[in-house]
Amino acid sequence: MSDTDIAAYALRLGDDALVLAQRMGDWIASAPQLEEDVALANIALDLLGQARALLTYAGALVLGADGGPRSEDDLTYLRDEREFVNAQLVELPDHGDFGHCIARLLVFSSWQYELYAALADSADQTLAAVAAKAVKEVDYHRDHATQWVLRLGDGTPMSRQRMQHALDAVWPHVEELFETDDLVVRLVSERVAVDPAELRTPVLAYVAAVVDRATLAVPVTTVRHSGGRRGIHTEAMGYLLAELQHLARSHPGATW
Repeated sequence: MSDTDIAAYALRLGDDALVLAQRMGDWIASAPQLEEDVALANIALDLLGQARALLTYAGALVLGADGGPRSEDDLTYLRDEREFVNAQLVELPDHGDFGHCIARLLVFSSWQYELYAALADSADQTLAAVAAKAVKEVDYHRDHATQWVLRLGDGTPMSRQRMQHALDAVWPHVEELFETDDLVVRLVSERVAVDPAELRTPVLAYVAAVVDRATLAVPVTTVRHSGGRRGIHTEAMGYLLAELQHLARSHPGATW
């Protein structure tokens, strides 16, 4: 198996977790309840921990221009937008809409849960170890999102309307999670990676069951956004990175 391929795969998963951690952090001190500030902060920290493990592994497999490994900080703070390979779903801004945050978390954590459950059997021991730990964290993330979707969807007419609107807003970005490409095909053949296409049925079945219990409707759309895995992002990504990378780029070489 190729170290370059494994690094590219780990980078994808690491970028997903890193960018969503940043988005979840936006809600600290802005959530609708004090204890929800804490809950979302903990979810963000879980995702950040996953990102650190995956980015460190990716950086160790492919040497940088100086001949040494690229650290997690290098990959987080010193890459440009087109070098990030996260799915577009995780970078979408919430614009202060808590329902949007929860709708995205429901879909993404359901996808991560199935991914990590399968990746725990990876032939790559590092990826398997990261997945075995992360799947327990993601199980909580999925349950947390589920409880909020049920609460909002089966709540007041206003909360139901806003929760449905949030699902409608994130749905055009869902199919990208299940895309397969040559990198994945190669790694699946070596039992290293998980084919995202195989996750589609269990993920959407879980989400549909939650949506139905919440008296909401699974969105129907012909719009399917894609490109994140190729470094093509939404307008929001540039603003997210500007905030994430500002300190490190303003003080190059600084340590903290």
